[in-house]
Amino acid sequence: MADSSLRINTLIVDATDPERLAAFWSELLGRPVVGRTGPYVWMRRENGVGLGFQRASEPKSGKNRMHFDITSPDPAAEQQRVEALGGRRLKEYADGGFLVMADPEGNEFCIVPEGPFELDDEGRTDYLVPSTPPSGPEAASAP
Repeated sequence: MADSSLRINTLIVDATDPERLAAFWSELLGRPVVGRTGPYVWMRRENGVGLGFQRASEPKSGKNRMHFDITSPDPAAEQQRVEALGGRRLKEYADGGFLVMADPEGNEFCIVPEGPFELDDEGRTDYLVPSTPPSGPEAASAP
């Protein structure tokens, strides 16, 4: 197969409030906002890929056709930080075993562990389930 000269340059997210959404993602990813042009707000380019937010006249409706997977050494702990920044967990996807979150405008994204994790034939995982049952006095007092 021939090497294509096409590369992903920038991911653009539609937003009714691009400033607010850029601030959320900037804080979450530690990636500063570096520019504003017309209806766009741009974050710092990393690993060759830019991330921008474009003003849209309508709010998001329906499920994303594409989403971000972001990594964390402890996805379950990261959920609290996402919620403190204005995001929320989408429990309707819990059956798949992924930690599916939404940003303040409802754009879905997953927080996955750093490194490999198992998927079954249906694409489900269980990385949020502790690998060993609790033990000790705390476990004994649990209902």
